[in-house]
Amino acid sequence: MNRNLRGRKFEEMTNCYRLSVCWFMLLNLCVIGESKQRNVLLIIADDAGFETDVYNNTAIRTPHLSALARRSVVFQNAFTTVSSCSPSRSAILTGLPQHQNGMYGLHQGSHHFSSFDGVQSLPLLLGQAGIRTGIIGKKHVGPGQVYPFDFAYTEENNSVLQVGRNITRIKVLVRKFLQGQEADRPFFLYWHGTHPRLDPQYYTPEQVKVPYFIPDTPAARADLAAQYTTISRLDQGIGLVLKELREAGFENDTLVIYSSDNGIPFPNGRTNLYWSGSAEPLLLSSPEHQRRWGEQTQAYASLLDITPTVLDWFSVPYPSYSIMGGPTPWDTVFGSQSLHEVTMYYPMRSVHQGPFRLVHNLNYLMPFPIDQDFYVSPTFQDLLNRTRAGRPTAWFKTLRGYYYRDRWELFDRRADPAETRNLAPDPAHGPLLHRLRALLLKWQWATSDPWVCGPDAVLEAKLTPQCRPLFNGL
Repeated sequence: MNRNLRGRKFEEMTNCYRLSVCWFMLLNLCVIGESKQRNVLLIIADDAGFETDVYNNTAIRTPHLSALARRSVVFQNAFTTVSSCSPSRSAILTGLPQHQNGMYGLHQGSHHFSSFDGVQSLPLLLGQAGIRTGIIGKKHVGPGQVYPFDFAYTEENNSVLQVGRNITRIKVLVRKFLQGQEADRPFFLYWHGTHPRLDPQYYTPEQVKVPYFIPDTPAARADLAAQYTTISRLDQGIGLVLKELREAGFENDTLVIYSSDNGIPFPNGRTNLYWSGSAEPLLLSSPEHQRRWGEQTQAYASLLDITPTVLDWFSVPYPSYSIMGGPTPWDTVFGSQSLHEVTMYYPMRSVHQGPFRLVHNLNYLMPFPIDQDFYVSPTFQDLLNRTRAGRPTAWFKTLRGYYYRDRWELFDRRADPAETRNLAPDPAHGPLLHRLRALLLKWQWATSDPWVCGPDAVLEAKLTPQCRPLFNGL
């Protein structure tokens, strides 16, 4: 990121590090000595959350993630900007929210969303700078000319179960990539695992820790146990990939980033902009800053920051257009979701500042949509059946409350970590609501959000003011 973006969020860093607007200490200005080859390994899990002992879940063992955490700064307040597969991947690889890069929903099949042709993605910019780029696993973004990779083993040319889930195959492909590396040429390798719920179950329902936003039922516990098994397999894959990196001699000059794309596929998780749908794990391991290893930081981070952070690591210029929406307070992140599947039109925008989260549900008069994968899950089917039969759901919400939401939802996570009490209608919180609405609106204008005037006005860019009222009673 440039010198004016996001630097204040790391106020616990040294003065040198405050010059950086990247995630923490990654500026060349802070590195003393001769420049050397730098590389990046980006690992993005699919639908993963905090099912790891790195984040104090003692019910699951993830030894390789724990080992990586000991070599990393561990972020406690990292968030995706959109809780949906393709839109999140596009945001990660462009530094632009989905409404700005054009990937409004899923890329595959009948959904067919794609980023705009003029978007300059991370692999495109790195390739133009002479950096070798590789992707292994689920790509799920397009078009190809916007997201080009020199080395690619994805669902576009292989079975995604092999290149995304088969950890032995992944190890071989990582080795192939590293063996093909030219001397003195830096690389960027991106591994994205596939949907985790295809794996067999090795954890038992009795072993899992049920998060507050998931029903504590036998069906949900069984689904969580399967999720645990998947994360354990992911952890094994991370161990094999990092071993290949180490044995190839690149461990000491490679920045390693680990995170996930969106919330876990459970009620109130994926496709939601609540904390449970947008909070993500984030480990950032810099071989050049070993004194920071093992630290935990409360600094806020957005996955939009990945692209500018990697560009700064390689000293590659940013695109000609602005990314990330301009200067952002250190304790603030934004969210933007429009669709998941093509039928799931439910645009939402959010701002999370300190303990407060504001969500704007533009389509609030319609029921919140349910995606096809989630609908057939045992957890949701059990929730449906219990609701229809009038039986206790063991959930912190009702289905009707989940479907039908207020236009504005304001939560104080200090007093209400489950985000169950909407403070927006309370006059005592009027000034806070007004301030956060203004902050969110400013970000929407800065990121050219086509939904900036909705739902009670239409955007007319050639008129002044640009938001023209509809007088629709909203």
